[in-house]
Amino acid sequence: MLVTAISFALIFVDHRFDYLQPVRYALSVVTAPIQYIANIPGQIAEWSSDTVRSRASLEEENARLQSEVLVLKRRVQKLASTVAENTRLKELMNASDMLDDQVLIGEIIGVDPDPYRHEAIVNKGSQDGVYEGQAVLDAEGLMGQVVEVGALTSRVLLITDATHGVPVHVNRNGVRAIAVGSGKLDMLRLLHVPATADIVQGDLLVSSGLGGRFPKGYPVGVVTLVQHDPGLPFATVQAQPMANLDRSRHVLLVFSQEADNGQ
Repeated sequence: MLVTAISFALIFVDHRFDYLQPVRYALSVVTAPIQYIANIPGQIAEWSSDTVRSRASLEEENARLQSEVLVLKRRVQKLASTVAENTRLKELMNASDMLDDQVLIGEIIGVDPDPYRHEAIVNKGSQDGVYEGQAVLDAEGLMGQVVEVGALTSRVLLITDATHGVPVHVNRNGVRAIAVGSGKLDMLRLLHVPATADIVQGDLLVSSGLGGRFPKGYPVGVVTLVQHDPGLPFATVQAQPMANLDRSRHVLLVFSQEADNGQ
């Protein structure tokens, strides 16, 4: 009872007068650490909540960004593929504009899995006017000829197949030869080239038109090797195909007057 009376008296004096101001100040200094300590659990709980929330938010943001990166990478790949495809088509159309013969643009839709046969399937057939023996080329040069025709597709024998041959001549001087496949996509061999023939590395080989199978003047390959053996009557000559046999997707099927007459 006495304590209660003293408390009310102190409250009244503190409210009416400033006598207890120094005491209140001193008590605030003493109780401040207690208040800080009492507030620690709340601060820890709040910090923990913020940390957990921030980590969850960062993980969610990271997952979202990773998903966006994957989507963007796919789009970039698609864009790069589209740009490259458009470039090849533009080159192909430019190449067709330079030809005197009528051409049909086709697309390679398959290749022969047999490593010893160099054949491709194009999405054009008899309903498009394709015929056996028809010359096929890409934007860079001669690829081969049609050897089998279906209603909707055709089979093309590439110039590097070991069973394929095409009459060529050196663009620089007109020296004639037969370029045959080596069984390798990056190499042709020239048959029965006399040791005295004027053929050098870097010469461009083009189709000669002899035999009427291939129209005249299409790039076939570039000479990469010329070897002369004094004991042999013929030189060893190799060439690299001009056409992108392992990369081209779109091709030109040529309807030439010369080919038609040769059928």
